[in-house]
Amino acid sequence: MFAVPLTDDAQLRPLNPWHAEEFLANLNRSREHISPWVSPSFVAADLDGARHVLQRYADRWARDDGGIWGIWSGGTLVGGVLLVSLNTASGVCEAGCWLEPAAEGRGLVTRAVSRLIDWVVDERDLHRVEWRTNADNVRSIAVARRLGMRRDGVLREVLAGPDGRIDLEVWSVLAPEWRSRHGGPDR
Repeated sequence: MFAVPLTDDAQLRPLNPWHAEEFLANLNRSREHISPWVSPSFVAADLDGARHVLQRYADRWARDDGGIWGIWSGGTLVGGVLLVSLNTASGVCEAGCWLEPAAEGRGLVTRAVSRLIDWVVDERDLHRVEWRTNADNVRSIAVARRLGMRRDGVLREVLAGPDGRIDLEVWSVLAPEWRSRHGGPDR
C-alpha cells in the first residue's frame, strides 16, 4: 500500500470498498456540511450505500476513467479527493474533493489535489484538469484559486438543487501552466 504525506500527521491513500465503515463514519460527521455541494449519490446513508460509492470508484479505476483517495489525519479518514472523470484520449479529467468541518483550514485538500494534479499531468500526460463547483461554494472556489486554476465560465442553472436550479462554475488548469508554476516534471 502507498501513502503520500500531506502534513506531519496527514496522508493521502487509496480509498477502497473495504474502507466502507470508515467512509460512512466520515460521511456521517460531514453529511450536513458537504450535502449542499456534492452529488446526492455520493453522500451514502448506510453501509451498503457507502460500499456502493467506493465500489463505483474502484470500478472506474479499473476502467481507467476515475478514482478516489482518502485523506487520513491522525489515523482518521477526514475527507478525500477524486477523479470524477479521466479521459486519456481527450487528455481531460475532472477533480473533486470533500472534507469534514473539523479538518478544514489546514490546507489538506489543496495539498491532496495538488498531488493528484501532479500525477495526472506527469504520469498520465493529461492536458487539462477541470474543477466544477456550485457557484455558491466559496471554499471550493478558494481551492481552485490556490491551485492556480482559471475560471473558464459559469454553466447557468445547469443542475437541479433542493432550492431551485444552481449555477456551476468551471475552473481549469492546463498542463503547461501547472508545470510552469510547479517546477516542471522533476518536482
